[in-house]
Amino acid sequence: MTSTEDFERSILPFLDDAYTLARYLVRDEHDAQDIVHDAFLRALRYFDRHPIENPRAWLLTIVRRTCFTRFAEERATGETESFDEGLHAVSDPRPDPEALVMAAANRARLSEAVDALPPEFREVLILREIQELSYREISQVIDAPIGTVMSRLSRARLRMQALLGARREVEG
Repeated sequence: MTSTEDFERSILPFLDDAYTLARYLVRDEHDAQDIVHDAFLRALRYFDRHPIENPRAWLLTIVRRTCFTRFAEERATGETESFDEGLHAVSDPRPDPEALVMAAANRARLSEAVDALPPEFREVLILREIQELSYREISQVIDAPIGTVMSRLSRARLRMQALLGARREVEG
């Protein structure tokens, strides 16, 4: 089997995970696609250079680093684009208009709360709750001790509670 076939067999199954992480980190569908493309090229380039214990964590590490490289480049050039919930909202297939309005409002509130988190909290929350990575895998992806992962995740959840709870009190 060639290294390209090995790559396809062990890394390509995590394409959706890579896109999901990039989408949450950069908050733009097209930028996320570009980042995943760049990350897969990097992964292919370095695939045979060292043994890969956990292909999913290894790929998500590359995606994360590619995102941060993009952030640094944007900061250096002054280019930034904000996420627009109206353009990127996912429609609910249910025909009930009231349910559609409520679901959209809940998604918007949740998205706003996630967006309000500092990047180090947002990334561990996404890796754990959306990507369902273990603490050990998150530790590998962000290159931090498991205790740091647990601490950041706990703080992210507390901030989410506070943000969502505070908004509920204002609305109520």
